[in-house]
Amino acid sequence: MNNIDWLQRSLASVWHPCTQMKRHEQLPLIPIERGEGAWLIDFDGKRYLDGISSWWVNLFGHANPRINAAIIDQLGRLEHVMLAGFTQQPVVELSERLATLTGLGHVFYGSDGASATEIALKMSFHYWRNIGLPQKTRFASLSNGYHGETMGALGVTDVALFKDVYAPLLHNSIQLPSPDWRLAAAGETAADYALRCAAAAEAVFVQQANAIAAVIVEPLVQGAAGMAMYHPLYLSELRRLCQQYQIHLIADEIAVGFGRTGSMFACEQAAIQPDFMCLSKGITGGYLPLSAVMTTEKVYAAFYDDSVARGFLHSHSYTGNALACRAALAVLDIFADDAVIAGNREQTTRISKALEPVTQHASVRNFRNCGMIWAFEVDTQQTDFANRCFQLALQNGVLLRPIGNTVYLMPPYILDQQQIHLLAQTTLTIVDQLGD
Repeated sequence: MNNIDWLQRSLASVWHPCTQMKRHEQLPLIPIERGEGAWLIDFDGKRYLDGISSWWVNLFGHANPRINAAIIDQLGRLEHVMLAGFTQQPVVELSERLATLTGLGHVFYGSDGASATEIALKMSFHYWRNIGLPQKTRFASLSNGYHGETMGALGVTDVALFKDVYAPLLHNSIQLPSPDWRLAAAGETAADYALRCAAAAEAVFVQQANAIAAVIVEPLVQGAAGMAMYHPLYLSELRRLCQQYQIHLIADEIAVGFGRTGSMFACEQAAIQPDFMCLSKGITGGYLPLSAVMTTEKVYAAFYDDSVARGFLHSHSYTGNALACRAALAVLDIFADDAVIAGNREQTTRISKALEPVTQHASVRNFRNCGMIWAFEVDTQQTDFANRCFQLALQNGVLLRPIGNTVYLMPPYILDQQQIHLLAQTTLTIVDQLGD
């Protein structure tokens, strides 16, 4: 069967995410048969360089032999056992290793990023209730922040496209100014603007700390806001303020964890430890759905009780799935064995060098980089820029998925020099053809 056969069958039966399905009348789906490293290959044999890691999850390439081998080995031992009343080797080992990496010693597992957000919010709320502060029921988040699309996650999300239609159903968060350096005043440094935003957060805390359970932020990079980047000073100040005003800090590292910002976790660049850390996406290298919420001994102790009602009563059937945890362990092995964080610093230099012509283009604004993330805005007259960019990139054999007029690159960590060249040249072609 070829692309057309699979395309038709998909349109007849699959409701695709974040998609107005009617658009596929003019923008055909691309059926993918297989992956090889950084490449996706369709049923007609055309190859596409995965420039966005398949929604930011694929760290070490498709069909990675080391992750494949780990999953196959685990498949012959145990695929899954419920985590209520039972445990198993991969979930124990993964929890231990994550604790070593983060300093947060208790791990609660979910299936995806939005689930992790829900878990962290519920856990924070329940903690304050358990210690006798039930009035702390509200949450604060950053303007333009994104934390998922379930009801609780949408309540702390500030992207109109995702949440406006569901507004009557939501318990909305208190919005704090985003430290996105693009919003700084003329002549104001990113650090100074970060401090100004932290001061604005404190003004809110002074008035409402008694009602606020937690603040949730995407450390260093707000993804759905168009890869909005900010100075680590904001995180260090927010950590201090949360401590001072008895508010939990939830670090949503779902998109930025596992090396994306240049360190294993973005919080490291501010030298802080949050009360909760949410992980997903790259945790299994793009193989299997898994998320984790990590927290402190202090939080864990508040639930440790004879009363069932004081326990954290949250679950799903596949919590801590053995296959997913084994994939995550293989990912951590690659990080350790291949010195990935150090190697990524060199990779960042190579990709940034290849992108220099893009940075100098007259239609490019706010070119920025944080670790293995690059982004910029394009001055354009194209009213449908995002779709035009997506199509043009595919014509050149690259998968990109812009956010509005923001083009971002978030490739797997394994690109060779030829692939880097293709990614950079395609990006330049897009700007040349679609920019003003």
